[in-house]
Amino acid sequence: MDYQKIRLTAEDGVATITLADPTTLNAASMDLAREITHALGAIAHGKIVARALIITGEGRGFCSGANLSGGGPAARELDVDGKPDAGSALETVYNPMMTALRDFPYPIVTAVNGAAAGVGCSLALMGDMIVAGESGYFLQAFRRIGLVPDGGSTYLLPRLVGKARAMEMMLLGDRISAAKAFEWGLVNRCVPDGELIATATTIARELANGPVALGAIRKLVWESLDADWNGQLHAERKAQKFAGKTEDFIEGVSAFLQKRAAAFKGR
Repeated sequence: MDYQKIRLTAEDGVATITLADPTTLNAASMDLAREITHALGAIAHGKIVARALIITGEGRGFCSGANLSGGGPAARELDVDGKPDAGSALETVYNPMMTALRDFPYPIVTAVNGAAAGVGCSLALMGDMIVAGESGYFLQAFRRIGLVPDGGSTYLLPRLVGKARAMEMMLLGDRISAAKAFEWGLVNRCVPDGELIATATTIARELANGPVALGAIRKLVWESLDADWNGQLHAERKAQKFAGKTEDFIEGVSAFLQKRAAAFKGR
């Protein structure tokens, strides 16, 4: 696919998706969302060789949310009542992107520079490791235009920061600075802007050099958000059966017994 709104690169086992529409602060147009979904599929199916993924934004912002002037979820085809259906693009474009992120087989690091607003906030929160630059901020902007949070925000935020803080973000629509997001446990790291990409890359390389079981771990954690106790124990049992048959498990045990660093191959 000839990407127009993103860049996809790979080095040292780490793929990077850079949102590349800086004139709009990388607004989440439908074209951008489709390109992200396509890139995720290319990596997941081995067309791009990688074992970890970084998602970041070019320029001054991570993602400013839906592109209201160019085909975001508020520009919408008409419903049967003759009024715009603001949810149609969610069903056909944005929700598939978010589901592809949830089901991605490798660890994801999001490097948040500047604004992560609207669906851009949801995209940032899909990282398994979330690194924010000090000038970054998270904004549930939907109430400002009379819409409800989407992109899985109403699912993610109560689970990440609890009902009270999730309600505050969504009902008041105030910016949450990177420092406050770190204090709340919304992100894993808050670093100087100049160290953002280096920090994200260091983390992503460590993940890329890890065992194939890391993909199973992220899958288990996502499943745990909806599972009961017995169901989660069963899921762990299935995942352990898989992990115990990998070459990485053999290498990990051998390295432990030999008192050396493991050299995982991701298989």
